[in-house]
Amino acid sequence: MTKSVCQEFIEFAVAREVLRFGEFKTKAGRISPYFFNAGSFNDGDSLGCLAQFYASAVADGGVPFDMLFGPAYKGIPLVAALAVALAGRGSNYPFAFNRKEAKDHGEGGTIVGAPLKGRVMIVDDVISAGTSVRESVELIRSAGAEPAGVLIALDRMERGQGELSAVQEVEHDYGIPVIAVANLADLLAFLANRAEFAVYRAAVADYRERYGVV
Repeated sequence: MTKSVCQEFIEFAVAREVLRFGEFKTKAGRISPYFFNAGSFNDGDSLGCLAQFYASAVADGGVPFDMLFGPAYKGIPLVAALAVALAGRGSNYPFAFNRKEAKDHGEGGTIVGAPLKGRVMIVDDVISAGTSVRESVELIRSAGAEPAGVLIALDRMERGQGELSAVQEVEHDYGIPVIAVANLADLLAFLANRAEFAVYRAAVADYRERYGVV
């Protein structure tokens, strides 16, 4: 993704109040000065715009894949919207998502949509503890398919369980690339260039200094 597109995404997320500033407790128990909640892309227009950013990122990422997979729950609308956006650009990919609990009637099972096969791109919002990715990789491999990579909206670029970032841990543990629409460096650049948000820059920079991974 070019810097301009990354900045456009950050501006879009802030305008839709998906990216907010203040004090927020993360899954790791850290107090973060910012919070990204993709669930707040909760109308047709914002979800459609988000899907276009995802589509551009996965195209720029250059990772070959055969289908898309969205882990429950946030990944479900994301993967469906992305499939529509890519089809609009002339690339029609099958997609699937999972249920949290297996269905014992009708078609049954935990997977909804196209059968998992070939190279599967996982579509999610962020990677925190990596739990969602691990479960997705297990589902994909148990079906005889292979994970091709993970596509997310924002890379927080902070330590996961060890010295690596959560994204780097996923890349290391599963041998697959992670493609992000934007990252923490893009957020800091946005704060540096927007006077009305300058008050938050020091807190975000301090947080990166404390927990960040280059």
